[in-house]
Amino acid sequence: MTIRLPHGRAYEPRTEPLALAPHGAPLTSRTVYSAAHVVADPYADVSPDSPAAVDWDATLAFRRHLWSHGLGVAEAMDTAQRGMGLDWAGARELIVRSAAEAKAVGGAIACGVGTDQLPPGEATLPDVTAAYEEQLALVESTGARAILMASRALATAARGPEDYLATYGHLLRQASEPVILHWLGPMFDPALDGYWGSTDLDTATETFLEVIASHPDKVDGIKVSLLDAQREIDLRRRLPKGVRCYTGDDFNYPELIAGDDLGFSHALLGIFDPLGPLAAEAVRTLDTGDEKAFRALLDPTVELSRHLFEPPTRFYKTGVVLLAWLAGHQSHFTMVGGLHSARSLPHLSRAYELADGLGLFPDPLLAETRMKTFLTLHGVDQ
Repeated sequence: MTIRLPHGRAYEPRTEPLALAPHGAPLTSRTVYSAAHVVADPYADVSPDSPAAVDWDATLAFRRHLWSHGLGVAEAMDTAQRGMGLDWAGARELIVRSAAEAKAVGGAIACGVGTDQLPPGEATLPDVTAAYEEQLALVESTGARAILMASRALATAARGPEDYLATYGHLLRQASEPVILHWLGPMFDPALDGYWGSTDLDTATETFLEVIASHPDKVDGIKVSLLDAQREIDLRRRLPKGVRCYTGDDFNYPELIAGDDLGFSHALLGIFDPLGPLAAEAVRTLDTGDEKAFRALLDPTVELSRHLFEPPTRFYKTGVVLLAWLAGHQSHFTMVGGLHSARSLPHLSRAYELADGLGLFPDPLLAETRMKTFLTLHGVDQ
């Protein structure tokens, strides 16, 4: 029962998982979405430059897993390798299939709206607006809530805050239902540096708040992914009444979800992909008003999350998919775009160790066997 990890370290896996059976009932005190990964088709004859080949059965099965625990699904987002292996054609099919599955099982879903159908190179502001409109129309046609994602093309085309105000103002006026606005920091995507028209975060925040204040009836909430807890707290305290703050802070989520006397954050998190059942159990505990028990469940997960999201943060998806394979949610450790090669063997070994210590694997023996195979293939004799 001992695994030999890189550099001669030995680890004894736990033998019992956490007992977290699917509950199904919705969470009540917080609105919680898990951004979900996609499962690659390992038998497709593709290269990293090819369009994504997706195993649709396994991908949709994982979403049913999240819904079964009462979580919502944030679809076609950064966690699904949007713009890092999953192109617009793949994202479009993912949105349509997942939204239909959500209707079938009664699951909550929100889907990413971007501009990634635009060809490489500089686009004009009208091009950016038209691309957003096309994707917004698709998402709304499925009945899913729209998440207006940050756009690389807009970051390139915009000449200042006024271009962001005009573009988002136009889109919010057109939206038929309130949307979620997403501020994704450059640690997740370096191409988004200077979003909202300034590299100064205080200045960018003022523009972001102006967009919301101009159309509060069209904004369900904001997702903030800046990995700065105090900035998120300050921002959520300035939101108009009725506009939610969905934390996207994978470093500080327990304290942000728990909140303080002046408010709290809901959640839309990539880390809730591997933490799904445990995260749902924690929030369900918070639903009873027991914040101490909520923190006791969720605080120990932060070390794993900070490890998965360590710089370069945008490659966190690799650890997420490794854990999905070890947990038995898919039959292989392969990713679209070849991204399974984006993290080192020591990094992935530590991810296994931390996840196993939390009891995240429903079948610890399966996880141990798969991890031993993975390590052996990489030259670590067992």
